[in-house]
Amino acid sequence: MARNLNPKCKQCRREGVKLFLKGDRCSTPKCAMVKRNFPPGVHGGKGYPRSTSYGLELREKQKAKRIYRILEAQFSKYFVQATKSKGNTEEVMFQLLEMRFDNVVYRAGLAKSRDLARQLISHKHFTINGKRVNIPSYKVKVGDVIGIKENSKSSKVFDSIKEQIKKIEGVSWLSIDPEKLEIKVVDKPKLAELKEFNPKLIVEFYSK
Repeated sequence: MARNLNPKCKQCRREGVKLFLKGDRCSTPKCAMVKRNFPPGVHGGKGYPRSTSYGLELREKQKAKRIYRILEAQFSKYFVQATKSKGNTEEVMFQLLEMRFDNVVYRAGLAKSRDLARQLISHKHFTINGKRVNIPSYKVKVGDVIGIKENSKSSKVFDSIKEQIKKIEGVSWLSIDPEKLEIKVVDKPKLAELKEFNPKLIVEFYSK
């Protein structure tokens, strides 16, 4: 499957914010945004240039793509799908991105990064409603129950998962059972919960 193989720290530095692409490392002093808070490249030391309105829209689009770890073709398809759906285009697009299987696993704390969530899903460690699903882009629905396969719970990657789940700041549309290691999708994400990027600028970018 296609994915962005560019150095993760450089992607954060390009956007000027932490995208939390490396899990726990992003919360330590080793984070590139702490050590080298300027754009990558030979001219990066001059700082971030002043952006035009188009530049701001482009950066928001690039930021969202990098956060959800998807490429341009798939990202633009989400926008087209959102424009054809009923309701607010910004909110529908946000819901399409948030309700990706890999993002739900990450939001629930079952993986420390979206890349790790994607890998674990591809390796068939998770189930949806009791059935194995190994497609990271699979769109979950309200009422779906996501769990870890029984024979995967003893894997080293899930050793400290119960404690990790208790520490994370959950989202209102997911119900998480730390004991059973299950996630239930109880609602759709609300636009008011979005803090990482501005979907209005992305819609404006694609609408031109």
